[in-house]
Amino acid sequence: MYNNQKVVVVLPAYNASKTLEMTYREIPFDLVDEVVLVDDASKDDTAQLAAKLGIKHVIRHEKNKGYGGNQKTCYRKALELGGDIVIMLHPDYQYTPKLLVAMISIIGNDLYPVVFGSRILGNGALKGGMPLYKYIANRMLTLTQNILSGQKLSEYHTGYRAYSAEVLRTIPFEKSSDDFIFDNETIAQIFHHKFQIAEVTCPTKYFEEASSINLKRSTIYGLGVLKVSFLYFLTRIGLMRWSLLEK
Repeated sequence: MYNNQKVVVVLPAYNASKTLEMTYREIPFDLVDEVVLVDDASKDDTAQLAAKLGIKHVIRHEKNKGYGGNQKTCYRKALELGGDIVIMLHPDYQYTPKLLVAMISIIGNDLYPVVFGSRILGNGALKGGMPLYKYIANRMLTLTQNILSGQKLSEYHTGYRAYSAEVLRTIPFEKSSDDFIFDNETIAQIFHHKFQIAEVTCPTKYFEEASSINLKRSTIYGLGVLKVSFLYFLTRIGLMRWSLLEK
């Protein structure tokens, strides 16, 4: 609980058994009230380990619903539990749970309704092991997205995100893709509904067990990002009406 606001951390999991426990152990439970893990039809024992660790809310998809589909289940459950502050933390330990305190306080003190953990702020991405091609693609895509959206984020592609319940109830995230492009479609929805996004510097950790998509999937993702950005731009300047942005 933070300032009488219920805090729910959601863990969208897929084959996370090797890293789940170290992620879970670093969650600041003096502030976090509930943890929800959604296992997207993992091939390992992620769900069983989650239950063993004492995570009360473990949901398992019998069929893989994709990264976006996993998040939808996460956010639905967090709102059902009455969460006022909802934070998505990947259980692959790529993002440090130690930043939860800062992210919770920003939303809990009504400074911003959305907080992203940015791997780009602080110049730590390459030092933390981000592949060079991913870093270059990240910077190019982010520059294009900032121009088209009229915003100034350091990164659009982080998986470390915190939301107020008001944001999740306002944006039509259920309309977004079930794939990786979900994250960028929800950013467009956030901008469209006039919510502001804060960013905090997040250390980067790339290692064998950390989840990552391959070059082919990265290329498909990048093209999807550009499509989302152009559609949002055309909507922003009044040349079209994009139903994805509206309830």
